[in-house]
Amino acid sequence: MSNLAQQLKELIVEALMLEDVTASEIEDEMPLFREGLGLDSIDALELGIAVERKFGIKLSESEDVNREAFRSVKSLASYITAQQGAGATP
Repeated sequence: MSNLAQQLKELIVEALMLEDVTASEIEDEMPLFREGLGLDSIDALELGIAVERKFGIKLSESEDVNREAFRSVKSLASYITAQQGAGATP
């Protein structure tokens, strides 16, 4: 999963055009929203679209599922792995 985590960190920086942060500064378990990386709801939408395109998955229609998936790079990597393995939309 470390390769996937690295890809996600790079995607976060590129898709959200973060100028103050590099991929190497993002820790696997760092919260992505509020404290931690400090992303907001607009960032969530942009990142969700980028994740769907890059990894060929569909995000859940459940806000709770997505909130948990986007908690950190580690949780997002686990979600992507599970969705790709299941081959199904949640």
